[in-house]
Amino acid sequence: VGFGASCGATRLDAFETRLPQPLGELPCPDWLSALLAAEVETPVTRNETIRGDVRDLLRHGGYKPTGRGKPASEYLVKAAATGLSSINLAVDTCNVVSLHSGLPISVVDLDRTEPPLRVGIVEGDQRYVFNASGQQIRVEGLLCLFDARGPCASGVKDSHRTKTSDTTTRTLSLVWGPATQTSQVTATGRWYRELLHRAGAATS
Repeated sequence: VGFGASCGATRLDAFETRLPQPLGELPCPDWLSALLAAEVETPVTRNETIRGDVRDLLRHGGYKPTGRGKPASEYLVKAAATGLSSINLAVDTCNVVSLHSGLPISVVDLDRTEPPLRVGIVEGDQRYVFNASGQQIRVEGLLCLFDARGPCASGVKDSHRTKTSDTTTRTLSLVWGPATQTSQVTATGRWYRELLHRAGAATS
């Protein structure tokens, strides 16, 4: 993944995961599902300082992280209050780590992206579809992952085009961290990998 000059405010942790089987054949372990609850003991914890720093990071290029455009990590905190549903091993692990760390995380199917990949701030009025019903998010000024076709993931919502599916065997995860939260990003990335390894995946 290449990094643009506009990424100086970011402490990004990015890694590839290789799954032992296609994602649709991998059950979500009970121990992982238990971590989808809001109040459980974990190696990393969120706080209001992290929340504020994440919002500042998303504002860096001019994006406004409010309403439906708020960071994904804030959405998860609200959703966890009524119970987060299991989706698949890759997404559940991402959601667990983002929920408890307070950092937004993207996970995309590497085989559904078109190289080269880079991270940078979106210029101009660009949008992408983020769900199966065709809803779009406007990403002008937002720090995003780009592939050859354009922006495809961010700390707010990921593109439906590159989301995981039952056939996924390789993913790219990105922990969107502010430069002010280096130690939190490092600890978060370490725990994220540990959970994936425990589930039988390999990371690099």
